Amino acid sequence: MYENFYNLQRAPFEITPDPSFLFPTKRHNEALAVLYYGVRWRKGFVVLTGQVGTGKTLLLRCLLQLLKQSRDIAYAYVFNSQLEPTEFLQYIVSDFGLPTAGKNKGELLFDLCHFVVNRGLNQLTTLLIVDEAHHLSLEALEEVRLLTNLETAERKLLQIVLVGQPELDDKLDSVKMTQLKQRIAMRSHLEPLNFEETMDYIDRRLKIARSGPGTPAIFPAETVAAVYRHSRGIPRLINTVCENALISAYARQLATVPADIIDEVAREFRLNMVRPVESEARGGVDELDLQRAARMLVDTYASMQKPAAREAPAPAPVSPRFRQA
Repeated sequence: MYENFYNLQRAPFEITPDPSFLFPTKRHNEALAVLYYGVRWRKGFVVLTGQVGTGKTLLLRCLLQLLKQSRDIAYAYVFNSQLEPTEFLQYIVSDFGLPTAGKNKGELLFDLCHFVVNRGLNQLTTLLIVDEAHHLSLEALEEVRLLTNLETAERKLLQIVLVGQPELDDKLDSVKMTQLKQRIAMRSHLEPLNFEETMDYIDRRLKIARSGPGTPAIFPAETVAAVYRHSRGIPRLINTVCENALISAYARQLATVPADIIDEVAREFRLNMVRPVESEARGGVDELDLQRAARMLVDTYASMQKPAAREAPAPAPVSPRFRQA
């Protein structure tokens, strides 16, 4: 609608998690390094938490994009975690491409263990990703704990990544989950952007979407300040506010977006009714391990980002079937 008017090739503030739009803050780089290192070095159990809209699913898409550089990883992606324990197990087995029809829980576990062990014997990596993991019941989390028992004397055979909102930390901190919590090898936490990061975030997205150099600043400093005030630095809200502000400014044929339009959009979306985000403590990460993973990721992901920004590929599809990364 407004792309030609603002000299843009594409909409810069879509809320769909697109890896080509990853904004690499220190926290996001650390979280991506933790995920990648935990999987590639077969640490077993990794946890990523963060407030709604801080970019957790986007990091998962980036992780899967990185893992596709190799052929030794098969993964199951559970994005609907509101399942009973047996349904949860059925979903995992089915997503690995194994038959589930007419099988009881014992048979499902046997097939899954056989699949994972065989891959481990062939030096192949098997990965289970659970998004929105804060919705998992304590019973389902117990199933996850039992799956962590798939290991040899040297390494874990099934790599597990749990991603969710801070409520996941609360569940893992409960007395009933003590055994599972003790098995977490690495964990990270995403927080909202600060004001400077919000400015850079908006600028980066506009640069990626632009048709060419020389495009004037569409969001002046006072407008960005209004965006930050209403979004509180949450990337998804920044996208929502900026997208609707561009539409409104285009309707009025304004070359730049004034701050009062941001206020209007915020009122329409009732953003002033949302409580301020409270910072959550992040879990500790071994500094040497993190530096090692981060150094490797810099070259790998940077080389992927340049063509991604020009060609703007679609996000990695997520479908309930077996996928070979």
